[in-house]
Amino acid sequence: MKQAARPIPEGFHSVTPHLVCEGAADAIAFYSQAFGAVEVSRMSGPGGKIMHAELRIGDSIIMLCDDFPEYGSRGPLALQGSAVVIHLYVPDADSVWERALAAGARPLMPLGNAFWGDRYGQLADPFGHRWAIATRLRDMTPREIEAEMAKAMPGACGSA
Repeated sequence: MKQAARPIPEGFHSVTPHLVCEGAADAIAFYSQAFGAVEVSRMSGPGGKIMHAELRIGDSIIMLCDDFPEYGSRGPLALQGSAVVIHLYVPDADSVWERALAAGARPLMPLGNAFWGDRYGQLADPFGHRWAIATRLRDMTPREIEAEMAKAMPGACGSA
């Protein structure tokens, strides 16, 4: 008798980003250099494009594929932007930040100490995806975060 499949495959979490990239093979190389990604699998498609690939970054899997505009699958470069930010927690935000910049990422929000207790910054990869790079510096209560936000952003926490 065949064993039932696991509802969530081994190594996956409930939410898994699936990135569409113009030049997925180059994206895999970038994510390996910038974020220490390890390629888990790759399935080639027509014309050498990548139909599906899986990478492991830390304890998480991301999926990615080449763009296939003929099937309505377009990446952020073709769409001229993305409303999504991929948040990446790492042990050392500064070293990952520097590696990502050296690999070709572009800073969007400078890396710095944020009022919510993280070392945090945002960058864009060469494929149009936005990444937040963060390391937790201190655990804070919602009340502490609100107080720090009021100092950092006067007027943002006013009552209605």
